[in-house]
Amino acid sequence: MADKKPKQETPEPTFEEALAEVEAIIERIETGQSGLERSIGEYEKGVRLLARCRGLLKDAEQRIEDVTGKLEAEAKAAPSSKKGD
Repeated sequence: MADKKPKQETPEPTFEEALAEVEAIIERIETGQSGLERSIGEYEKGVRLLARCRGLLKDAEQRIEDVTGKLEAEAKAAPSSKKGD
């Protein structure tokens, strides 16, 4: 029995990389550079990449909301610096 080599996992693309690949896929499909079967495969890959982009955007939005909420909480907790009271 042959030893199976473990698959090397490729890192997930960044938002920018995924978006660039989606744009390239759209270009190839629209210009007819790929046959039908390949176009379907490209489309499926594009859907997966778009799902990755949406997930990354959702995570970024959550991080921004967390930071904003923290800053607002700190501002409310800070003593007022009004002069002349």
